[in-house]
Amino acid sequence: MLNLERLRTLDALARFGSVGGAAEDLHVTTSAVSQQLAKLEREVGQQLLAKNGRGVRLTDAGRLLADHAAKILSQVELAQSDIEAQRGEVVGEVQLAGFPTAARGLFPATLVSLRADHPELRVRTTELEPEAGIRAVIRGDVDLAVVLDWSNKRLPVPGGLTKAELLDDAPDIAMPAGHPLADRTEVGLEDFADDDWISWPEGEFCHDWLMFTLRSKGIEPRIAHLAGEHHTQLALIAAGVGVCVAPRLGRGVVPDGVRLVPVRQKMRRHVHAVWRTDADRRPSIRAAVAALRAAGRSLDAPVNGDGGG
Repeated sequence: MLNLERLRTLDALARFGSVGGAAEDLHVTTSAVSQQLAKLEREVGQQLLAKNGRGVRLTDAGRLLADHAAKILSQVELAQSDIEAQRGEVVGEVQLAGFPTAARGLFPATLVSLRADHPELRVRTTELEPEAGIRAVIRGDVDLAVVLDWSNKRLPVPGGLTKAELLDDAPDIAMPAGHPLADRTEVGLEDFADDDWISWPEGEFCHDWLMFTLRSKGIEPRIAHLAGEHHTQLALIAAGVGVCVAPRLGRGVVPDGVRLVPVRQKMRRHVHAVWRTDADRRPSIRAAVAALRAAGRSLDAPVNGDGGG
């Protein structure tokens, strides 16, 4: 009898191409991955891995079993979905991930709604950036991730995942109240070609988007500061050290000394929910998506001052 966790380990190795990648994906040590794969080789009586320089590669038998492993794991997910769907009740546990402003702007209302409508459903949440959220859904660490992309830069969603639109988020430009453009009714990104920018950390999807967007307008951005939290970015702007793109979702209270001006370009963050297609029939997934959409519809974010969206 093949062990399901060992098949999951082989599947991770096939997807990430290395023992280290599989270990990171599964949140275990490289030694644990190697031990699981060695036990799996003994179970099937064939060599599944071969040395490849400093790393390893799958043998023909390894690739064959990895293909079956992916199908088996998908069938297990389908079985769990069918059992939940057959009961027709929103019960059990659902694990949600979201990028920080979605966690702040959507999760509180979503949790209140799910607790009121489905008291037997346990909901767990965590913060993950969009690409990490998608990886967590693929490997089964979370059931659903709230992710984002931009109107001019889409986030790739791998096959086997389903995506549902939740809301569109309109960004503004945040600047010190004394900035020459602070009294404008709208601005363009090109108006800030000579300003210092405050951006998200390098490697994050929104940082890559900002660099791509400014460079597409012929602007080589001067990135002066990096901060992952929007509240930190706005605090830096209140200190007068730069400008930033400030989405409205999860914004909260705007500090004194900061002016937010809408962008005249039709620039939007698209916020989506993503889950495994083979879990599509789970009532808990459907309930979570409905609650997230309702939370999105309830948002009414002003440009300046307090904002919930």
